[in-house]
Amino acid sequence: MSGAGPIGTVIVDDDRAIAEVHARFVAAHDGFRVLATAHSGQDALDAVARHRPELILLDFGLPDIDGREVLRRVRSSGLGTVEVIAVTAARDLESVRFARLNGVRHYLVKPFSARELRSRLDEVAAHRAEQRQAPTTGLAQSEVDAMLTGGIRTVSPTAVSPLPKGLSAVSLDRVRAALRELGAPGQGAAPDASAAELALIVGMSRVSVRRYLEFLVAIGDAELTPRYGQAGRPEHRYRGS
Repeated sequence: MSGAGPIGTVIVDDDRAIAEVHARFVAAHDGFRVLATAHSGQDALDAVARHRPELILLDFGLPDIDGREVLRRVRSSGLGTVEVIAVTAARDLESVRFARLNGVRHYLVKPFSARELRSRLDEVAAHRAEQRQAPTTGLAQSEVDAMLTGGIRTVSPTAVSPLPKGLSAVSLDRVRAALRELGAPGQGAAPDASAAELALIVGMSRVSVRRYLEFLVAIGDAELTPRYGQAGRPEHRYRGS
């Protein structure tokens, strides 16, 4: 559904009790209306095709078709622009990266609080209102830049416990701090750096730093830009976002 009315929402979770809790919470929000609940991947795809929602609360751990595959199929369908909030226990780097690459801007790691879900719903409603008010004469450069750098929103990486296997919050903060220092006024540094360059700054191995950088890119705290020079593979450059 579309227009100025409540945002039509499909709730997807294999746990019926959790799905019911989410449905009640969404229904209590003035800006949303629950269209259906689904407890399997196939039921989710059927509900999305039937109701054509504007929002899906999507669990990844479904019994038949994995939620990531559901997301991929939705994106390749005529509802490719539907808003998706991932509500899942999956906290691995691959899942977060997959969500980001498939247009998920909100990623809630279970268990999460009612306040966190309410905050994401408020943001979805605000974004929808902004879209309705968008000028028809085209976007300014600043608006284009803002849309392209919007990125996924998730819980703070240091608040995700545990972090992906092999990563520590202390080392993650060191790498993030080094990224923020790049190109700082008076520092004389370049605005970006390779994993090898950052490894020298933070005193860690290049392989380890690259893992932290990939995680920061996946959650939207860093940007990756390939730099093409002489013949060969491009060099990956990183900067804080």
